[in-house]
Parts: sequence; C-alpha cells; structure tokens
Amino acid sequence: MKCPNCGAEMKEGRLYCEKCGEDIHIVPDFEPELELNLEQSLGNILKDVAQDGAAKEKAESQKGKRDTRFRTFFGWIGIGVLVIFLIAGGIRIFQHYSIDYQIDQAKKAVALGQYEKAVGYYTRARELDQFNVGLKLDLAEVYFLQNDKEQYEYWLNDIVSDPKTDAEQLGSAYGKLIAIYRAREDYQTIHDMLMRCDNEAIRSTYQSYMAEAPQFGVPEGSYTEVKALKLTVTGNGIIYYTMNGSTPDEASERYTAPILLENGYYNVKAIFVNAYGVTSEIASAEYHISVEQLETPEINVDAGSYTIPVMITVMNDAGNIYYTTDGSTPDLTSTQYTEPIPMPLGHSTFKFVRIEAGRSSIVVERTFTLEMEAEFSPEQAVDAVRETALRSGKILDDDGHFDDTAACYQYHYLHVIRLDETQDYYVVAEILVDIEGIPARTGNYFAIDVHTGLCYKLQIEGGNYGVFANP
Repeated sequence: MKCPNCGAEMKEGRLYCEKCGEDIHIVPDFEPELELNLEQSLGNILKDVAQDGAAKEKAESQKGKRDTRFRTFFGWIGIGVLVIFLIAGGIRIFQHYSIDYQIDQAKKAVALGQYEKAVGYYTRARELDQFNVGLKLDLAEVYFLQNDKEQYEYWLNDIVSDPKTDAEQLGSAYGKLIAIYRAREDYQTIHDMLMRCDNEAIRSTYQSYMAEAPQFGVPEGSYTEVKALKLTVTGNGIIYYTMNGSTPDEASERYTAPILLENGYYNVKAIFVNAYGVTSEIASAEYHISVEQLETPEINVDAGSYTIPVMITVMNDAGNIYYTTDGSTPDLTSTQYTEPIPMPLGHSTFKFVRIEAGRSSIVVERTFTLEMEAEFSPEQAVDAVRETALRSGKILDDDGHFDDTAACYQYHYLHVIRLDETQDYYVVAEILVDIEGIPARTGNYFAIDVHTGLCYKLQIEGGNYGVFANP
C-alpha cells in the first residue's frame, strides 16, 4: 500500500507513513444495501428519539405551567403580606414622627387616667418639638395629676426660665409656683423668684410678696442746707434704719417720718421687712451737710429762780424764731416769737431756735422758776373777774350765761405781770363760747392785784400793757 501523501510503500498494518509521517485513514467500503439499511435504522432511531423528546417536552411543558400557576399564586400572597407589613410599618413610622398624634394620644391617656402613658407621649412630642413651651405646661399638669410634686415644680421652674415662654404662659407658671410656695409658707423663695423676674405685670401682681430695698428721696452727696431724707418702699411692712454706717436689723430705729439731716456726716443704711417677714437688701447713702450757721437767739434773762414777774425777750433779730415751754425742741410747728413773753409762775423750760430756708440755728434753752409773794392765787383772780361781771349784769350766773341760749362768757388766767416796776397783777382773758361750743377771745383783758384782789380793765396793744380802768 502506498502513502497517499508521498507515494512511498507502506507496510501492512501501518497506520502512518514512516517516510513522511502522514496518518493513514482507512475507510471501509460499504455495500449500497447495507448502507441503505443502516440509514433507515439510523432514521428510525432519530425518529424515536425525536418522538420521545417531544413527548417529554410536552410533559415538562404541562408540569411547568402548573408550577408557574402555583408560583404566581404564592407570589401574590407574598406580595400582599409584604405590602401589609410595609403599610403597617409606614403607619408606625408616621405616628412616631407625628407631633399631633403624640399630643392626641397623650390627651386620651390623661382622660383615661393613664398618666404614665401620657408622660411618655408628651415626652416624645417634646423630642419632636423641643421649643414648644405649651408642651412643658401640659407635661407639668400631668405630673400634677400624678401627684408627682417634684417633677411638677421642676417643669414650672423650667418654663419661667425659658426665654421662649410668652406672657400668658409665664403668668400661668408663676401663679402655680407661687401657690406651691405659699402653701409651704416659703415666702423667701417667692421673693427671690419675683426679684429675678423682669416682667413688670407679674411683679406688680405679686408685689406684696416682694421686699425691695428702700428708695432714698435725697441723692447721696454734699449739701449746704439741711435736708429732710424721705425713705419709700412699695407694699406693706416696716423700714428700719441706722445713720452711723452700722447694719440695720429689726432692733434698729423704725422709720416713721422724714429724717432731718443737719450739719454733719451721715452714713444712712436701711432695710425693708415686708408683711411676710421677708427682709430686703440693704440700701445705703452717704451725706455731708455743711450749713452756714444761723444767728443764735439772744435772750435777755438767764436761767434761774425769780421772785418777781419778768418779761422774756429776744434781744437780737427776732424774725423766724420759734419756741416751746415744755422742754421739747422747737420746729416750724411751734409757737413763733412775736413779742416779749411773761415768765410763767412755777417751773418752766423755754427753748428758742431760728429757722430759715430749711436751716436751723443752735437751740437756746432757759429754765426758770418763778415764786412770788401774793395774798391771792390765780384761781381767786379768775373768781374776782367773774364776780365783777355778775355785779355789772354782764353775766347772769356763775356759768357765764348772759341770755337764754347756751352761749356764755368764761374767764381764763394767762400770766402775771409787773407794771410801774412795783405792782404785780394777774392777767385774765375773757372768752366767748358760742352756742356750738366754740371758744374765742373777746379782746377784753383784766388785771387783778396779787395783794389786794382788786380787778381792773387792762389794755394790751402789741405786747405793751396800757393804762388801767375800772371794769
């Protein structure tokens, strides 16, 4: 056999050419009939295979359709369940982040008395709107209903310190807090709380609980005139003060009238204690008063004992001089000196001072004792004048009536005088008391001799005693 590639002779049984290495493919020769039978057999086999495949494909197709229907059914069920879960979850999320829902649930819980739940809902609402002061008030009310006094008070204090609290909310919170502290009689806490409040309407409403420091009517400083220092406060209570810089307390001087600041240095301190016993802070002011001294009154007689009547006279300028006869310090309400003053019988103390434009002179004091020899007393002198009036018919009875009305004349002893440097007389004034009981001097004066008891008519003009005449 030759190699089909190179033509070299090949040994039998060889499957490749030893010369060129080419593989030798031996194809058997088939008979046409055998080939036809083989083709038919192969065709039948292919047909059977095709039929089996079609049947199998059909069966599998029917099974697939059934599986698809089941898968679709359960798929829709799964989708529905998923949708339900998604809707429920969405609702829960919406509720969790809805402030209106939280507030509505809180109110329902309060109505049912479920205060713990209400606290939870309001707390969540505050997380959603932390700047809502109204929610704090609602939460405080729940704690009040729950009788949780500590939390109730805490939230009310939080509200009054919150700058976002409006006037109405602030008034409500202050009112509730004051009710708490008033029930405890803790008036100091009420005072401290109101002193921190800058809302004038609230401070005015609860003014009685406050103890503000006294206000000084005269600004501190140096002055060249006497000052009347007025201390004022708002509300009921007592002002206590000192003038030497010491700390005032309830044992200090009580303020009842303006304090007269005369020549000198003053360190005035004052406190106010209100009706609830709360003490204010200390108010203080310093004053230096340097007033030009007014001329001191000069009196013509010295203090001492006397046996004859003496007229007390101011020797220098007699203007703006005031005096007293009971030992008290004279002021603008005292008797003003206008003319010589007869020395009273017995013991007396005179004080004189000059007062001008708020300034005062040095006070001059004189103490006198007048004891004189006399056969008649002042009371007998009055009786003598009354008897003279009865004899003359001026009066009809000892009570001094002169007609059928209630009007009458009365006679009052005034003082004793010396005339002509030798003779002493009691001076008695006539008084008319009208039908309404109002007394007034008639201008008639009588002089009664202290030794003889004789009665004379006396004329007085400008402090000068005139000539006697028979009454």
